[in-house]
Amino acid sequence: MNQLSFKTRHANDKTVTREWLLVDAENQALGRVAVKIATILIGKHKAYFTTHVDCGDNVVVINAEKVRLTGKKMTDKKVTTYSGYPGGLKTESPKDLLKRKPTYMLEEAVRGMLPKTRLGRAMYRKLYVYAGDKHEQAAQKPKPIK
Repeated sequence: MNQLSFKTRHANDKTVTREWLLVDAENQALGRVAVKIATILIGKHKAYFTTHVDCGDNVVVINAEKVRLTGKKMTDKKVTTYSGYPGGLKTESPKDLLKRKPTYMLEEAVRGMLPKTRLGRAMYRKLYVYAGDKHEQAAQKPKPIK
């Protein structure tokens, strides 16, 4: 037989190379930017992506309070949180929530797109979200992406 033999390469903790990437969320739609961030955190943008290994990069997000919602979602949509206790259901509009916790909406949008396992929690730990344009990861020299 004169067939070519190809070997499938699986990534592991020793072979994964991580980069630091910078995302500016100013005037970007919440869901669209969250999808890009989640894809980078999972590692699906890499050629050696393996489902059971954390292949993703570290992501620094700036200007999270300037993220935009389309239509009338800023006033009409309701964000609910539940404490688990009777009477513990709280409802708030995104406009009020962005004033109180400017990074919460983007963090929760990305967290909802990650796996609900210990691997997903490890991926989420590589996300750094800041309300303004200053961040603490300057020493890592993150590369800006669009």
